[in-house]
Order: sequence, then C-alpha cells, then structure tokens
Amino acid sequence: MIHSGTKILHTKRLTLRPFTVKDADAMFENWANDPDVTRYLSWQPHGNVELTRALLTQWAEESKDPACYNWAIVLHEGEKDILIGNISLLHVNEFHERAEVGYCMAKRYWGKGIMTEAFLEVLRYCFEEVGFYRITGHHAAPNIGSGKVMEKCGLVYEGTMRKHSVLNSTGERVDIVKRAILREDYFSNRRK
Repeated sequence: MIHSGTKILHTKRLTLRPFTVKDADAMFENWANDPDVTRYLSWQPHGNVELTRALLTQWAEESKDPACYNWAIVLHEGEKDILIGNISLLHVNEFHERAEVGYCMAKRYWGKGIMTEAFLEVLRYCFEEVGFYRITGHHAAPNIGSGKVMEKCGLVYEGTMRKHSVLNSTGERVDIVKRAILREDYFSNRRK
C-alpha cells in the first residue's frame, strides 16, 4: 500500500478535500447539529459550534498522518462551493490492507446521488492509487438510505449482527448490517 492521505479528489459535482478549522461554522450549521443527520451515527449532535471547532482542530492534526483519510465533501452549486458533509476511512489496517468507510451529509442533499458520487471516487482512490484490498461498511438496519449508497457502490452484503448496537439518539437497540467490497469486485464492476 502507498498511503497518500487525504488527497484532494474531484468528481463532476464535488471536491473532496481535507477539513480545516475554518470549516467549523459550515459543518455545524449544515449537519453537525442536526439530530436527523446524527440519528444513526455514533455521536450526538453538536450543541454548539465550539464542539465542531474542537473536533476540526483534532482532525487537522490527524490529517498530517499519510494513513489518515478524512474528506470534506464540497458541492459546486452554480458559482458557490458548499460544504455539505464528510466521508472518511476508519480502522485502517496496513497488514490486512483494509479500512471501514463512514459518511454523513446535510439532510437537504439526501436522495440526490451525491454521497454515492463521493463514495465511488473514494473507492477509486483506495483501490487504484493507495492499494487497499478490502473496504467495509456497516449501517443500522433502519438506515435504509445508507444501505442503498453502499449497494450502489458495489458493497456486498456479508451479514446482520442482531441487536448489535444502541443508538445514541434514542437508546433503541438495532441490528447492524455489514457490507464489503474487495479489490477484485471493484475492478470487475469497472469492466461492466
């Protein structure tokens, strides 16, 4: 594997780039304080922008590591660039050449294929440039939208962990669905 970190990536509608502390206001306003966005995530909505700023300060430090992959998703909308979400790789394992994807996005941009577009570009980067072998993802079973993104990106269903997690947002115990894509799956899908 050749770790290149959070390299700037481009798609038709998006730029994926490293976060900066200057992103705090936009991140807080667009998704970090929204209970609908964080409903199925492992963290609570940020109660104030200072929490967001502190997190981005930490992320800025972590981004110096070439094995850190954490992108801000910037949508090009007319003449404006709008910070609308993030996508990252977690639990990067050099020996096994694997990582887990995580993502979230401002609610007003759901259902427009934006996260799928971002994720497909991250997969391209992971398999074609960095050299990962396996990218996994998981989602709470009721979070159907996240599952659809993973399916559209070629992640294969691997199983359901029954009553695996408790949602921070509601205290409800939920099943967790696991999916993954392998390097050979990715290149096979590219040929189709």
